[in-house]
Amino acid sequence: MCLGMTLSNILFVSAQNVAESAIGSLDLTLDKAIEIALAENPTIKIADKDVRLKQVAHTEAWQALLPTLGVSATLQHTILAATMNLGGNSFKMGQDNTNTATGTATLNLPLFAPTVYQNIKLSKEDIKLAQEKSRSSRLDLINQVTKAYYATILAQDSYRMMEKSFHTAKVNYDVVAAKYEVGKVSEYDKISAEVQMRGMNSNLVHAQTGFSLATLKLKVLMGITENIDIVINDSLSNYRNSLILPEADVSEAGLKNNSSLRQMDLNIAMMQRTRKVLKTNFMPKLSVALSGQYQSLYNKSWNVFGYNYSPSASMVFTINIPIYQPSNWTKLRTNRVRIAQMQDQREDARRKLVMSIETYLQNMASTIAQVNSNAEAVKQAEKAVMISSKRYEVGRGTILELNQSETAETEAQLTYVQSIYDYLTNKADLDYALGKENHLK
Repeated sequence: MCLGMTLSNILFVSAQNVAESAIGSLDLTLDKAIEIALAENPTIKIADKDVRLKQVAHTEAWQALLPTLGVSATLQHTILAATMNLGGNSFKMGQDNTNTATGTATLNLPLFAPTVYQNIKLSKEDIKLAQEKSRSSRLDLINQVTKAYYATILAQDSYRMMEKSFHTAKVNYDVVAAKYEVGKVSEYDKISAEVQMRGMNSNLVHAQTGFSLATLKLKVLMGITENIDIVINDSLSNYRNSLILPEADVSEAGLKNNSSLRQMDLNIAMMQRTRKVLKTNFMPKLSVALSGQYQSLYNKSWNVFGYNYSPSASMVFTINIPIYQPSNWTKLRTNRVRIAQMQDQREDARRKLVMSIETYLQNMASTIAQVNSNAEAVKQAEKAVMISSKRYEVGRGTILELNQSETAETEAQLTYVQSIYDYLTNKADLDYALGKENHLK
């Protein structure tokens, strides 16, 4: 999937397909919603920038092995030179009212720096961790967008069902009211039909509010503005044939793509690398410094460019050997405990993850059975409405039977789409737990 497409390009294509003049309109599918979210959501941009920061830190780590070069210049004016007494003889250590000019260039180069070597490797592990956190942000966003998309479809289907039920109730009321005017039905029938219509109208208003809120949440996750209308030509009933119980491997191999476990593994690897960094505190460090200098002594004038300078150079090797520092041992013990603690946390997370996966699978198996049963219930409810309507028309049924059958039909339809929604959200959570990366490619 191309993640480089910007929102403006998508809206431009959508504007050609959908005729909207005042505000933007977007025909939305699940894949397109995820694509826009991955391109526009600020959380993803922040995670990507964090990866770049870690890469810069890695560059800084290996630059510690490069030589450093510094240049300095000094000009010293001696007002009164010091006098030294040695064996009864005294002599001045310089000349009064003279200038001494010195220019120095120093090159420092580490020859053996084990701490730097380990820090370079540690920074590589840090980059891997940042990349995994970025991947985790993408997986989490895909999970949220997927469930928000299905929630929007559920709200949309519920609104359409309530709209249909309200229309049916209004038609029934109009028919009953007309019959009441000519004395064919009682006032009780008219009142019951009106109560049914007003109840359906209230449900319709609630369904419309729910649909608006679900749409708003989806827009926020996608990172698009409120003035863009999204159009979803989809229904939860379209997913009925895709309801199958997947297989899930809960072994270590099957959980290798779970982002939480991978982050813990990387954190453990970083702690183990940190342990090696701490061990370098017991190792010697060797460096060399090459220094070159030009110096001119005892000049009466201030014209530094007219002085006579003499060169000198030196090379200094420095070795630093640690003998005893108690805190180094304490740091190693602390590191060992933290590694063991992280390993225990990982095992606990793995067990909870296995339990969650098994829960998702059981919920999916249950909802598959419910969908089949609920689909049959919808058919029976529709048949009941038809029968009660005919009975009422011929005068053998009551308005109460008709109202009850219509209410039962609406509830059966809502239960049916709700069961499909439950399956799809459990499937989305299962994919997230297993670290499925289909939408990341």
